[in-house]
Amino acid sequence: MPATSRKIDPGSLTLKDQVVAINRVTKVVKGGKNMSFSALVVVGDPDKNIVGFGTGKAREVPAAIRKGIEAAKKNLMRVVTSKATVPHPTVGRFGSGKVLLKPAPEGTGVIAGGPVRAVIQAAGILNVLTKSLGSANPHNVVKATIVALRQLRNRQDVADARGKAIDEL
Repeated sequence: MPATSRKIDPGSLTLKDQVVAINRVTKVVKGGKNMSFSALVVVGDPDKNIVGFGTGKAREVPAAIRKGIEAAKKNLMRVVTSKATVPHPTVGRFGSGKVLLKPAPEGTGVIAGGPVRAVIQAAGILNVLTKSLGSANPHNVVKATIVALRQLRNRQDVADARGKAIDEL
């Protein structure tokens, strides 16, 4: 079983949260318009390579952000890294959003735009090249980035799956 599928306890972590997007939504009802806010939040512990995202809706922005943080804490995952970068190139797809992640040498930094940058920094990845393809919708881009991070495997996992030693790969 990969390390990403075990439940992670948020109480033992020092989580940092970042608001990716806030959207004002309006519902038209018989008596007029009901306004509320939707927040997309990414939380993570950069030291332990753990990241999660969540959405929250409420009548006020702070309440929506708080709900988003609580939702994000419920779906945390561990990210496989190799020397502060991703171990191999990968493409994550969600809806029409597509995100490409490529390993980068030491000193490159995080080359990423908006929503992808929030997820990568929350995960504690220091050197990576990314490209967001397709949809620019922050929800789809964040989810595509999470899908890409879930696909990452280290050499040991691949060797175990093939039934070989690491030096045979």
